[in-house]
Amino acid sequence: MAGNGGETTWCFSQVKGTLEDDVTEADLISCVEFNHDGELLATGDKGGRVVIFQRDPASKQCVPKKGEYNVYSTFQSHEPEFDYLKSLEIEEKINKIRWLKRKNQAHFLLSTNDKTIKLWKVSERDKRVTGYNTREESGRARDPARITALRVPTWRPAEPMVEASSRRIFANAHTYHINSISLNSDQETYLSADDLRINLWHLEITDQSFNIVDIKPANMEELTEVITAAEFHPTECNLFVYSSSKGTIRLCDMRAAALCDRHAKLFEEPEDPHARSFFSEIISSISDVKLSNSGRYMMSRDYLGLKVWDLRMETKPVETYPVHEYLRSKLCSLYENDCIFDKFECCWSGDDQRLMTGSYNGFFRVFERGTGGARRGELTLEASRDAASRPRQPLRPRRVATTAKRKKDEISVDCLDFNKKILHTAWHPHESIIAVAATNNLFIFQDKF
Repeated sequence: MAGNGGETTWCFSQVKGTLEDDVTEADLISCVEFNHDGELLATGDKGGRVVIFQRDPASKQCVPKKGEYNVYSTFQSHEPEFDYLKSLEIEEKINKIRWLKRKNQAHFLLSTNDKTIKLWKVSERDKRVTGYNTREESGRARDPARITALRVPTWRPAEPMVEASSRRIFANAHTYHINSISLNSDQETYLSADDLRINLWHLEITDQSFNIVDIKPANMEELTEVITAAEFHPTECNLFVYSSSKGTIRLCDMRAAALCDRHAKLFEEPEDPHARSFFSEIISSISDVKLSNSGRYMMSRDYLGLKVWDLRMETKPVETYPVHEYLRSKLCSLYENDCIFDKFECCWSGDDQRLMTGSYNGFFRVFERGTGGARRGELTLEASRDAASRPRQPLRPRRVATTAKRKKDEISVDCLDFNKKILHTAWHPHESIIAVAATNNLFIFQDKF
C-alpha cells in the first residue's frame, strides 16, 4: 500500500468536531488513544470530557476497508476542583487516556487530570427490568392501595444503551501535575508520573501506591531537571523508562530495588559544544517517549525532532528524524510566544516501521523507517477542512520553504500559523489508520487502498 518512492499514500476519511470559529478552551482536544484492537478511539478534552468513537461495522466489510468511526459514548470524566490547603485550582483537563485490554463484554480505561486518576467501565445494556411491584414502568411510584398481588420482575429486550461508570478513583498521591500514566503488561498494575516522582499502583487498590522513582532534591534550589514522560515496557513487566527535561532517558528495572533511584541504562546523545545556544537546554527537553510494539526500540520527541534508540545501545540514537528544523532560526520569537514549551507527542505504527508526530500550521509528519533502520521516505501532511471536500483522494504533501526562494507549492516559514498546532496523534494498532487532533477537531486519515 505504497505510493511513489515506497511511501504510503494517505487520504482523508473523517473529521469530528464543530466548524465554529469561536471555539472555547474547554473544547480543545488534549489526548487521543486507540484501544488494543483499534475498534474504539477515545479523546479527552480540556473540559474534562471523554468521547469514545466506535469503528463503523460497515466500513470494515466494504472493499477497500474504510477507517470510519461513530460516536459511541460521551461522559464527564473530571470536574474542576479547588485545593483549599494550597489555594490552588485543579483543572478538569484530561492529560492522558490509557485503555486496558478487553477481558469481557465491557471496556475499561484509565483517565487522568493533573491530580486524580480514574478507572472507567464502559458497557452496553440491551435489556431492562420490567414488572416492578412498587413503581410503574415509567419509574413513578405506584399507589400502595392498588397493589393487590406480588409480581416477579423479568428482563425484557430494550434499546441498546452505552453506560460509563467510574469504578475506581486513585487520588492524593501526587504533589505535582501528572504528565503520564502507563499500564503494565501484567494488566494489573500501572504507573503515574509527575515532575519529580513516579508511583506504582495496583488497579484494585485505590488508597495506596508505591513510590518507585523520586528525583526531588533535599533543597529545591538544587533542582536541575524534571520528569517529562514515563512508560512501561510492552512485554517485560519489570522494566520502564522515563525521560527528563535534560534530554536523557533512563531505563529502570524494578527487580533491582524497591526505589529505582539507580537506573539500569541511561540514553543520552552528547551535545555538540559548537552548536550550543541559550535555547539548547529548552529544545533538548524530551516531551514524549514511546517504546516500540516489539519492545526493542524506543522513540523520543524533543522540540525539533524525533530520535529512535535501540535499547541495547545507550550512546546515541540509531535514527534521527528532523521534524521542523526550519524553526531553528525562529527560536527567539518562539520563546517569546511560549511555543518553544509546547509538548509534542509521537506514536509508532502497528508494525513499528513508521513514526508520526505533529508540528505547526496543522501539519503532521509521517516517517517511513524501511528495513534495517534505512529511511525510505517522509511526508508532511495537513489536517484541514479542505481535505474533507476531497474524500478518498490522496492528500497533497506540504512543503515549507527553507530559503528565500520559494517554489509554487511551498509555504514560507513566516506564514506558518503557530496557533494551529498538532500536539496529539494516534495510530491504529493493526491498520494504516491515523487520528490527529487539531484544536477541537479530530481528523481520521487512512491509506488510499
